[in-house]
Amino acid sequence: MERLQVHFLGASETVTGSKFYLHTEEIRLMVDCGLFQGVKELRKQNWESLPIAVKDIDYVLLTHGHLDHCGYLPLLVRQGFRGKVLGTAPTLEIARIILEDSAKIQEEEAERANKEHYSKHDPALPLYTKAEASFAMNFFAPVEEGHEVVLSDHCSVRFLANGHILGSTYLEIDLFGKRLVFSGDVGRQRDELLDAPKRPEWADYLFVESTYGDRLHPDEDVEEILTGLVRDTLKHKGTLIIPSFAVERLQSLMYQLWKLYQRNRIPNIPIFVDSPMGNNVLEVFKKFPDWHKLGPSEYRNMCNHINLVSSYAETWETIDDPRPKIVIAGSGMVTGGRVLTYIKQLADIQTTTILLVGFMAEETRGRKLLEGAQELKIYGKYVPVKAKVHHLESLSAHADQKELLTWMGNIKNVPEKVFLVHGEKSAMEAYGKKIREVQGWDCHIPQMNEMVEILL
Repeated sequence: MERLQVHFLGASETVTGSKFYLHTEEIRLMVDCGLFQGVKELRKQNWESLPIAVKDIDYVLLTHGHLDHCGYLPLLVRQGFRGKVLGTAPTLEIARIILEDSAKIQEEEAERANKEHYSKHDPALPLYTKAEASFAMNFFAPVEEGHEVVLSDHCSVRFLANGHILGSTYLEIDLFGKRLVFSGDVGRQRDELLDAPKRPEWADYLFVESTYGDRLHPDEDVEEILTGLVRDTLKHKGTLIIPSFAVERLQSLMYQLWKLYQRNRIPNIPIFVDSPMGNNVLEVFKKFPDWHKLGPSEYRNMCNHINLVSSYAETWETIDDPRPKIVIAGSGMVTGGRVLTYIKQLADIQTTTILLVGFMAEETRGRKLLEGAQELKIYGKYVPVKAKVHHLESLSAHADQKELLTWMGNIKNVPEKVFLVHGEKSAMEAYGKKIREVQGWDCHIPQMNEMVEILL
């Protein structure tokens, strides 16, 4: 009988920092390798070495390319990892873009902090550099979706599309005759750009996200809400700022707004997309047409309708543009990126509207705006918030409770254990209770850095 140790190094009673370390005598795997975001106590952990023998890890398996699932990779390599990083081709392409952007932001913020002296650290240092991010990409190795990848004598894995973002997957790891299923972030049953998630049929051990495990997405008329906000922006000659994740959400928003214009629901209001990373992800959509629903001409027409902002100088030109306008800019939870400049300059103007889209983690600026913050700290200074704040939760790329139950409802056996990860504790507890009611399965909520031993 083989012993498997599972170390929960992230996404435990929180939605960020996904890192799960699987250790047997034969093979050592890490599922996802994400950065912590949001709560300061969690972010501080990004600066600490992992409590495992990093140099012994054979493979990192990436479910998808979001920062909270891949952003720790340069630090893993710094700590001695020299194995392979496996993921679908679009996942690795998106991870490359996100790591480059993350490193650039790290370096720029350290430079700004040193120049303006608002950091407690002297000097302020980047978490990692562009050179370190680039070096980490040397270990990337793409895999085919749905194909079995043999990792060792008694271990193989399949990456199966789960509809969250371009290239995203859940994992079926077959290890000494047992199947471990890691959900990654499960997408929606109905999505404008992506197919519905594939569903597992067998899981001896299930590791499932629970971001929205305690709620259902509201039945919102997205088109009606967007139309109303655009018309209100035109009427008051203001700016509609939409903080957005650069991957999937940004492209989905572009598509929604372009469709509204095509159907004469909204006039030809200038739309600016200010996210260098988002612009690069658009190229990934172009490169991998089989992974999404947009046809070539539809994609081309949508892009031609939007003003893509590339340089920081253009950011300021956009801010100074007196016309009513829509600005979509990263990052989605207002934790960094170009959107901070827009909010810093425009949030204290009453004709500005900020539309938050999807989940906002604890202690992020996005969550604070949702909770009615009257000011935000940006680059060491407090910015008054007089803008109107709206929230569109139904555009989330995460499955809600019902959709998660649907996703796991195709499993034919009774899993020996269900581990609830990637959610705030209240969401996990509610989802665990629901799983027990509906399926009767045994659920466990791991604590951060907990180690569970499984006999295979």
